[in-house]
Amino acid sequence: MSGHSKWATIKHKKGAADKKRAKLFAKLIKQVEVAARQGGGDMDANATLRTMYQKARDSSVPLDTIERAIKRGTGELEGVNYEPITYEGYAPAGVALYVEVLTDNRNRTGADMRSLFTKNGGSMAEPGAVAWQFERKGVITLDRSLDEDELMMVALEHGGDDLVDEGDTWRLTCEPTDLNGLRDALEENGVAFESADLTMLPTSTVEITNPSDAKAILNMIDILDDNDDVQDVYANFDMPDDVLQAAAES
Repeated sequence: MSGHSKWATIKHKKGAADKKRAKLFAKLIKQVEVAARQGGGDMDANATLRTMYQKARDSSVPLDTIERAIKRGTGELEGVNYEPITYEGYAPAGVALYVEVLTDNRNRTGADMRSLFTKNGGSMAEPGAVAWQFERKGVITLDRSLDEDELMMVALEHGGDDLVDEGDTWRLTCEPTDLNGLRDALEENGVAFESADLTMLPTSTVEITNPSDAKAILNMIDILDDNDDVQDVYANFDMPDDVLQAAAES
């Protein structure tokens, strides 16, 4: 099992109930707006917009809020021009970090990222230094009680390329361009899922068993994720369940 995938699941469940809900909404709205600006407001023709729209709806962002974000993206309403940037570096214990941001001030965000890395035991790296350790994938998380054969049958016919047992969930992966079609196929076949999103999966991992390292890594990820410009933080750690759970709760 991928420790980072497990951590992402924990964060997803926490995020739905804690005080970070407003911050999550702001990030999702920004993603919708940028997707509309880059590819237009037609979700049938803009797969990225459709994915971001569904992600926002899955997190209970109000429909009118999403629609206004789309209009800001297409220029129908006045909006801010956000620029996508990625930052790469390392957390404690040599864990690779890939950070995606949307910003209206590149200089401010760059300075913020350098400060956050340095102050939390990490280090910034040159572009490309860790990107090769990740690959863009569509990921659908499903309850572990679902039948494996049924899932595989739907998945193989609609672009699914791997089904992984992660303990209490299944992780179904696909190419990014197949995510919407696979999601639709699951819904049409009455297969419920917990989340469906585009993400970056590590192609290799760093095993973390030391509790203090685990706490420092997760703390750094949380601090980066709390920055208003940061949309996603990806890491290539792998932790045993007990170490992960203890670090997440401490």
